[in-house]
Amino acid sequence: MGIWFHKEEQLFQIITPNTEYCIQIADQRYVGHVYYGKRLEDPRCGYLLRTGEQPFTPSVNQREKGMFMDNFPFEYPTYGVGDYRESCLNVRTKKGYRGCELAYEDYRILENKPGLPGLPATFGKGQTLEIRCKDSVIGLAVILRYSIFDDSDAIIRSVSLENESQQPLYVEKVLSACLDMDAEEFELLTLNGSWARERCMERSPLSYGKHGVSSVRGESSHQEHPFLAVMERRGDQDRGQVYAMNFVYSGNFLAQAEKSQFNSLRMVMGIHPEGFEWVLEPGGCFTAPEIVCVYSNQGLGGMSHIFHDLYRNHLIRSPYLHTKRPVLINNWEATYFDFDSDKLLSIAKEAKKSGIEMLVMDDGWFGHRNHDDSSLGDWQVNEEKLKGGLKSLVDNVRAEGLLFGIWFEPEMISPDSKLYNDHPDWAFQLPGREGTLSRAQYVLDLSRQEVVDYAYESVASILRSADISYVKWDMNRQLSDVGSLYLDSTRQGECFHRYVLGVYQLQERLLQEFPDLLLENCSGGGARFDPGMLYYSPQIWCSDDMDPVERLTIQEGTALIYPLGTIGAHVCDCPNHTTGRTTPFATRGHVALAGTFGYELDITRISKEDREQIPGQIQLYHKYQPLIREGDYYRIGSWRETNRYDCWQVVSKDQKEALITYVQVLAEPNYHSRKLYLKGLNPQAEYRLEIEDKDALEKKSAQGKGYAACLLQLDGQVYSGRLLMQGGLLVQRMDGDFQSLLFHLVQNS
Repeated sequence: MGIWFHKEEQLFQIITPNTEYCIQIADQRYVGHVYYGKRLEDPRCGYLLRTGEQPFTPSVNQREKGMFMDNFPFEYPTYGVGDYRESCLNVRTKKGYRGCELAYEDYRILENKPGLPGLPATFGKGQTLEIRCKDSVIGLAVILRYSIFDDSDAIIRSVSLENESQQPLYVEKVLSACLDMDAEEFELLTLNGSWARERCMERSPLSYGKHGVSSVRGESSHQEHPFLAVMERRGDQDRGQVYAMNFVYSGNFLAQAEKSQFNSLRMVMGIHPEGFEWVLEPGGCFTAPEIVCVYSNQGLGGMSHIFHDLYRNHLIRSPYLHTKRPVLINNWEATYFDFDSDKLLSIAKEAKKSGIEMLVMDDGWFGHRNHDDSSLGDWQVNEEKLKGGLKSLVDNVRAEGLLFGIWFEPEMISPDSKLYNDHPDWAFQLPGREGTLSRAQYVLDLSRQEVVDYAYESVASILRSADISYVKWDMNRQLSDVGSLYLDSTRQGECFHRYVLGVYQLQERLLQEFPDLLLENCSGGGARFDPGMLYYSPQIWCSDDMDPVERLTIQEGTALIYPLGTIGAHVCDCPNHTTGRTTPFATRGHVALAGTFGYELDITRISKEDREQIPGQIQLYHKYQPLIREGDYYRIGSWRETNRYDCWQVVSKDQKEALITYVQVLAEPNYHSRKLYLKGLNPQAEYRLEIEDKDALEKKSAQGKGYAACLLQLDGQVYSGRLLMQGGLLVQRMDGDFQSLLFHLVQNS
């Protein structure tokens, strides 16, 4: 493992535990991509660059330089000089000319992983290759960075621009990474959706032309996700090559794969160029956000393991990362805006009886906010609702033995607010145009430091005033009318990016002042579930749709990249407030267990039968959260594919324990048992099987339900890991839709 430069071959080798990435300098100036895949460990691989084939390099055949530029596999392609594929960099000079051509200058290998100023970034023990290139005509230096860690197969990419000229340069496009390679029989994999159905997996043929996903909404968005992968057409969870990129950023993005006329494939990712322009003053530097690149030859499952381990070990910084998070109950779907301190205390008292550990007060506690059309920005406690003030409520909740959490939406401003009346110029706006309201609110101009300072102090002063353990940080609308009355005419194109930098600054300051705070990000559900946010919060609200059947698809797509311990998941009331579906309380608990776990309901009003299940569910959480949080995740079956059932498995790193969650979505008539092929076990080991929630099965068995008796016979049985993986585990058909089971495997000593 490590990074090497072979001078004679002009070849860079980046070697991780299982993969290799090779770069070569062609024609003494062009930085070309040679190889990415399984380890080669042979510096003679430079011939894969094809520089000996026509068209010859420009120094040999200058008359065909254009064909060379449009065919060469660039590590960082630029606009305007003959490469007609998607570029990564477009720069305009003061005179209005566009065009950039980079020539290799030098390199250095760092024995560390630098951070990025103002941006979230991976960290830890490793190495970094910096390749310095320059366009001497316009005086622009470009530093390409490649970082690796000793314990990961991920490669982290980023780019910095430095203006070494005497004139300003106008950066109209700066993506963070490019991967040029041969186009095999690939399919494109993306995560798409909308509010309440985020991150649904979609595979599509990769034909000629440009294909991808993007967001110009000011956030990573419900609709698209800053992730892109190409995979072998016949690949699946366990087999086939996968090349993937994930953007460590929370704003506008472009992620694209392009198949060219020469049957080559170019993958690019970075800040979306639409609406973007950055003025790079003489001596100035601009650093683009990081891209995580992953190669797997063990299908999507192998890719997921690389992403999960990287984010657990090298991105999430929270002290809660490897600790059990408190089981919370949130009052939003219990009360919406109709609550007072007495109602919250009644929920807290009943919650404590069931073993719940934290009460979270959601929207509606400040200003005169009794609906969603006022008071954002006026972060003063409404003492008509909270009699005696916030501290009194918090103290009373704490006296009941519960922790206390609170909801904020610091990035927004209501037209009906004192803040807007005093500072209408603090909202993003386009002069002369009527602003576009969404959820009756505008967006604060976080490109202004005074606005960032106000937003920060609004949150921090509340946290200083009472014993608050948790903050849910929400963002309920996307950006529009993006103009700043603070920035001058040359810098309006910086608004989107400066806004994201303002959000990052706010959360960084919050964690510096309150290092023990549990921060959970949210954006109308899962619209900002991205690696950039994970740098600040160890968990993110996955979706406003808590219906467990809908969550099967949402959480499958989310867990494709992100560890289960980052996925905000709660048990909801029924009929579900989003879909109207009614599901068993046990199934709601089992699905939420594959996440942070909590409750979003009025515990004082649910049925006695449901309420009596809560202590048992919380016991399951305490028993299995270390395994779910730290273990390896495997996808066994997908409701998205089967239209019948869903199944996933978590295996401890030492392979001594596993938890299998099975959800029978549809009860098929006249059907024999289903065979589940387990994964990740030690084939030589013996495992004892335990069925959780046996009491419910015993009641069914006593009622004459044959399936329950058959399932109970599995409890206590011993199987080899090889048998369970190759022969499978048989699961009986249960009566009714939306039924679920938990199987626990423990290695015999």
